[in-house]
Amino acid sequence: MLASIAHRVPPRGYGPWEQVASTLTEGLVARGHDVTLFASADSATAGRLHAEAPAGYEEDPSVDAKVAESLHVAAVFERADDFDVISNQFDFLPLVFSRLTATPVVTTIHGFSSERIVPVYRAYDDVARYVAISDADRHPDLTYAATIHHGIDVDAFTPGAGDGGYLLFLGRIHPDKGTAAAVEVARRAGMPLVIAGVVHDADYHRREVLPHVDGDRVRYVGPVGPGERDRLLGGARALLHLIDFDEPFGLSVVESMTVGTPVIAFARGSMPEIVRPGLSGFLVADLPAAVAAVADAALLDRAACRRDAVARFSADRMVDDYERLFRAVAEEGR
Repeated sequence: MLASIAHRVPPRGYGPWEQVASTLTEGLVARGHDVTLFASADSATAGRLHAEAPAGYEEDPSVDAKVAESLHVAAVFERADDFDVISNQFDFLPLVFSRLTATPVVTTIHGFSSERIVPVYRAYDDVARYVAISDADRHPDLTYAATIHHGIDVDAFTPGAGDGGYLLFLGRIHPDKGTAAAVEVARRAGMPLVIAGVVHDADYHRREVLPHVDGDRVRYVGPVGPGERDRLLGGARALLHLIDFDEPFGLSVVESMTVGTPVIAFARGSMPEIVRPGLSGFLVADLPAAVAAVADAALLDRAACRRDAVARFSADRMVDDYERLFRAVAEEGR
């Protein structure tokens, strides 16, 4: 299992790629598979851990990202003959080694940061096994082995009553994620907004978000760990996910639905695959529709929302899907 080393595995706070790698690793180990996790040295796993970097480069400024990633990726391919399958949860860089080993490489594409990286995926399309994390994120130039939606440890999320009297924004503070749009919707709806997440665009945060933060109608609580995230999600009337890009998946959306909190999202990217209107939230086209959905969210059956999320986005379902794919890929080479 080749994880990202931007953060530890599992992440303490932000780190969606690392979280998926952790959930999949632990699920496979629990089923009796021999899994080696390539991650930072401060990572935790029930499998074997191989580390080249002492910590994630986003968390330890002494770690040079390019050097650490080079050693990290090389380490798994130098040991490729030890494995039946390499699960690449890293990004496009490991693909350049994939012709140098007979061990099949299954690459999960966690979205495309830019069209500029697509040529790498295209160059190895003939030997790669690509996994899309949503049908919406499939690139027309690539061949895919499967679409596998992310899964989460549903037992780590507690059913919430939504009685905190606030709306929630949970995610990166970045124009793509629509933080400022969430502020405006909460203002128009006459409800307080809690903002939680890591700042990924400091200028945007300073210009579009901070002027509205008053500790009362709008509160910014920073990045939150699992316990606080669970509490915040459970107390919210709704999660506002008013994205300004085609979201490849959206772990926070699934986490929200798992506690029973409906999601109000713009119908972009994977959102129509994840949010079921009238059951787990609402897909809207603009800010007025989002404001109207705030009142409607209070009428939804939160228990039904949770049941749907558990059935569709559990870690067990994700591990089932990957286990089936890994087995088929490994048998192809025999």
